[in-house]
Amino acid sequence: MKFSSLQQLEGQVAVVTGGASGIGESTSRLFAAEGAAVVVADINAERGERLVADLLAIGARAIFVRTDVTCEDDVARAVQNAVAHFGRLDIMVNNAGVVGAIGSLLHTDASDWKATLSILLDSVFFGIKHAARQMVAQRSGVILSLSSIAGVMGGQGPHAYTAAKHGVVGLTVSAASEFSPYGIRINAVAPAVTVTPMIELVRGSRAAALDYAAAISPLGSAQMPEEIAQTLLFLAGPGAAHITAQTLIIDSGVTRTSAVANDKYHSRPNSFVGPKLAPV
Repeated sequence: MKFSSLQQLEGQVAVVTGGASGIGESTSRLFAAEGAAVVVADINAERGERLVADLLAIGARAIFVRTDVTCEDDVARAVQNAVAHFGRLDIMVNNAGVVGAIGSLLHTDASDWKATLSILLDSVFFGIKHAARQMVAQRSGVILSLSSIAGVMGGQGPHAYTAAKHGVVGLTVSAASEFSPYGIRINAVAPAVTVTPMIELVRGSRAAALDYAAAISPLGSAQMPEEIAQTLLFLAGPGAAHITAQTLIIDSGVTRTSAVANDKYHSRPNSFVGPKLAPV
C-alpha cells in the first residue's frame, strides 16, 4: 500500500517496539512518512537496520535500537535514545508480539506460559512506564498498545495469548486513569487476524494467511498491517485529541457479527415466529 502523507506528525518523535516487521514496520514507515522521527526498536538488528536505511534514504529521521522487549532496561534505553537523538518523546507504540504457547491448558508448560506473557504483557508495562516518565515531564504524549480481538472475547486466540491481550486492555484503562491529568492519552487497538510474517508462519505461507484472514472476515477481505498502521496514526494524531482509555476493535465485524445467525435467520425466507397480536 502506498501512503499519502499529510505530515500529521510533523516534528513529533515516536518509538515503535517490534518496529521492523509486520504491523510495527508498517507503522514505522507510515509515521516517518507523516513527519515523525522514528526509533525502530526491535530484536532483529538486520531487519531494523535495513528499515532505518530505507527511511533515511527518503529523507526521514530514524534510528535503530536493538531491543528485547522482555528486558526492562532495553525498553528504557529505546526511550532514552529517542530523547537523546531527537529531544523528546511524543508517541510510544507497544507493538512487539508473538503467538506464543499453543495447545491445551492441560499440557501448557509453565515456562512457555511465562514467556508468552513476558513478550505480550510485561513489554507493554515497560513501554508505558518508561514512556510515561518522559511524557509526564513534558505534560503531553500518546501511548498506543497492541491488543487483539483475543483481548476482548474468548476463543479468538491461544490461552496465554488471550490472557496477555486481555491484560493489555486492562492496563490501558488503568494507566490512562493515572496519566490523563498530565495530558497523556493511552489507548489500545484490537485487530483480528492480520497478514503479518508471524501469521504467515502459523498458516504455512503468505497465500494461506491471506486466504484464512479473508475467510474469517465478515467483509470477506484480509486485514493488512498497513491498515492497522493507519488506525494507529489516527489515534496518535489530532483527530483523536479527546480519545483515551479506549480499545479500538479493528476486526471487519468478527466480534459483532455471526455466521451462525446469518445461516439460521438472515438468509431464510421471511416469516414471523411467535405470537402475533392482531392490528388495533
